[in-house]
Amino acid sequence: MHRILVVDDEPAIRGIVEEILAGDGHAVETACSAEEALARLADGGIDLVITDIRMGGMDGLSMLRKIRSENDVVQVVIMTSHACTDSAVAAVKLGAYDYLTKPFESLDAVSLTAARALEEVRHIRERELMIATLARNNEKLSELNKFFRDLAIRDGLTNLYNHRHLQEAVHAEVERARKFSRDLSMLFIDVDHFKTYNDLNGHQSGDDVLRHIAQILGEKARDTDIVARWGGEEFVVLAPETSAANARQLGEDLRASVAAFPFPGRETQPNGLVTISVGVATLNADGTHETLVGRADRAVYEAKSAGRNTVCVAA
Repeated sequence: MHRILVVDDEPAIRGIVEEILAGDGHAVETACSAEEALARLADGGIDLVITDIRMGGMDGLSMLRKIRSENDVVQVVIMTSHACTDSAVAAVKLGAYDYLTKPFESLDAVSLTAARALEEVRHIRERELMIATLARNNEKLSELNKFFRDLAIRDGLTNLYNHRHLQEAVHAEVERARKFSRDLSMLFIDVDHFKTYNDLNGHQSGDDVLRHIAQILGEKARDTDIVARWGGEEFVVLAPETSAANARQLGEDLRASVAAFPFPGRETQPNGLVTISVGVATLNADGTHETLVGRADRAVYEAKSAGRNTVCVAA
C-alpha cells in the first residue's frame, strides 16, 4: 500500500483529495501547512506528496525545493488554480512530477495523476533495489556501476537523459567551450498545446506523444549532441561545436519533423497538428551555464508568443 500526504490549508480541499485517494486504496495522511508536511516527511514512509502551491507560511514551491534537495524518490504533485498555471509549470521545472488545476475537472484526474506518480516511485525503488542487490557481487561491480549509472541518468518515460544529467552536461560543456573558444548552442523545446492534447486524448496518449517526440529528437540530433527531457512536455538539445545558424537549422528540422509525424489524435489540436516551439541560444563570450539556459528558455517563450510551431533565436 502506498502512503500519500495531502497538503492544503483549506480543509475542504484536503478532505476531497483524501476521500478520492483513500477510495483508490491508498493510505492517506493530511497536513495543513508546508511546515507540518516537512516534519511528517522527515519521519519517512511517504511515497507521494500532493500539495497546494499557495499556503500561509511556506508555499508549495519552497517546500518542493526542500524535498528535492533531500529526496529523489518521493514524488510531488502541485495543485493550483487555473489562473496560476505559470507557477505550476515552474514547479515542474523544479522537479514536480505533474500538476492538477483547481477546481478539478474530474475526480478521475486526481486518481490518474496520483497513480502515474506512484508508478514512477515504484520504478525508482525497483532500480534502487536492483542496484543494492547486484552490487553485492564484487566480481561484476565495475560493470554494474556503469549499467546502473546509465539507469540513473535516463528519464523513465522517454529514455532520454534526465534533468539532473543535463545540468551536469551543460556545466561541463560550457567550461569546455569557453576554455577552447568553441561554439555551444542549446535548443529549448516545448510541445505546443500539450495540456489540450492530454485533456482530449488522455494522459496515456500524451505519454505516447512524448515518447515519439523523444525518438524524433534522438534520430535528428548528432551523436555528439545531448538530448534530454527537461521536465513535463519540455526537452533540450545541447549541441557542442554548433553555431547559432546551424542550431537554428537543427531547430527547424526538428520542428518540421514533429509537425509531419502522424500522431494519433492530432486532429484535436490547432491546425490538426502536434507541434513544438523551439528556442535557440548560443553561448556568448562571457556566458555561463545560467545565462545560456535562461536565454534559451526566454527564446522558446518568444516562439510560443509568436504563434507556436516556430523557432526563435535568442538575441
